[in-house]
Parts: sequence; structure tokens; C-alpha cells
Amino acid sequence: IEEVLATENRSLLLHVVRDHGAEIEAYRRWAAGAMVDAVVVVNVVLDDPRIPVLSQLGIPAVVVGGPSGGMEFSNVWIDDAQASRDAVDYLVGLGHTRLGRVSGPRDLIHTRARSDAFVDQCARSSVHGVIVEGDYTEESGKSAARSLLGRRGAPSAIIFDNDVMALAALAVSAEMGIAVPGSLSLLAWDDSALCRLSNPPLSAMTLDVHAMGQQVGTCVLNTLADGPVRAYMAPMQRLSARRSTGRPTAPAPQPA
Repeated sequence: IEEVLATENRSLLLHVVRDHGAEIEAYRRWAAGAMVDAVVVVNVVLDDPRIPVLSQLGIPAVVVGGPSGGMEFSNVWIDDAQASRDAVDYLVGLGHTRLGRVSGPRDLIHTRARSDAFVDQCARSSVHGVIVEGDYTEESGKSAARSLLGRRGAPSAIIFDNDVMALAALAVSAEMGIAVPGSLSLLAWDDSALCRLSNPPLSAMTLDVHAMGQQVGTCVLNTLADGPVRAYMAPMQRLSARRSTGRPTAPAPQPA
């Protein structure tokens, strides 16, 4: 984002807050002091309370995420539903018939899009799918993995909503004596260096973050130039297949 903003001698401020209430308080301070030219909103939730506040305050804004249309601010959206369907199709194509998904918080719009598409594509493919909610942390990844792998009819492949939870599940599978990818395939969202450096390297959904950041930066400049409100689609996520996924060759140990 900053790379693009710098072309017009603008800079980017990253401000970390604990929750939406604190974020809205920051918006009010910024508006009162005319401290920022525009705001970039991330991690959009259903009926997001930040959007009407920004509109009321008159602060120009760009939203990262959200639907493909109908927003009062311009946004850069990601086709998470199609990416989720691609992930299911890939695992089904390897021969998996029992799939698990460890999601992020369900109030996030992109979580719902991924989960709805996961359920729909599992049904279309006549395979069993189950979802456990996580919160992106290592501990929630471990807890969700133990929950899924400790039940009868455990999934032979699990999709995680970020790299940290997937890496935690890799450690859990080693503790439980479940071979990856022989008995269990793991697929992460949020591809990272950690995914590539793990043992085995984690298959992941890869987003061109740099290109998306440039899109967001361009959208901010267009907004500041009084350009029309519109939705921009981010580059499509692609599946990077590595050694954590494969054909199921041995059943995972079942609980007594």
C-alpha cells in the first residue's frame, strides 16, 4: 500500500487496536483533529459497526474484503468462496472423502464465505465435511486438531484458515502418531515462509499480497481524487501443493 501512496508523497500509518470499539474511538480522534486523509478498513464483519461511523464522520475510506458490490465505500474483495471450493476439489481429487475445516471467527465475512462454500462443495462432491471454529492462534489450532482427530470417522484431510493453526495441527499429528500426508493431509490458508519451511512443507492457498496491496493503495488514491465508488477484485488465490497433502494411503489411528 505504502509503495503506491509514496508516488503522491503520502505515507501509511499502521495503528493496532484491541477491538472495534477502540478502533471507532481512534476514528473519532482522527476526524476531530483532521489527522488522516483516508482510512483502510480490514477484517470486515457482518453488519460492521465501523462503516456507518466512518460515513457519519465523513472520513474517506477503502474496505479490504466484503462483498463484490453494494458497499458505500470502494473495496478490494477476495473471492474466498471460489478458493474454498478449489481447496475441496483438490482434496477430493486426491481421494479424500472425509474433510475437516478449522475456520477463523465466524463473524468475519470471509470466514462465512469460506465455510458456506466448503459445506456446499462437500455436498456437491458427495463427501463428508465438518467445521470447527478457531481463532487463528496456535492453541486453537491444537485444540481443533485434537477435536477432529479424536473422533470416530476422523477426517483424512483438514483445511485451516491460517498458517499458525495448520502448523499447530502438524505438531499434534506427530504427537498422535498420525503420518502426514500418509494418514492425514493438511492444507493452510495464508501461505507464508513458515509453510514452506515446515517439515513436511505445508500445502497452502497463496494470495499475491504485494499485488493486492498495490490495488488497495491505488483504490485509496482514486478515493482521494473523488473517483467513483466501486469494487475491485483481488488476484485470485491459487493452491500451492506441497508435501503435506497427498493421496490417503493409510487410515489414521481411531480412538478406542
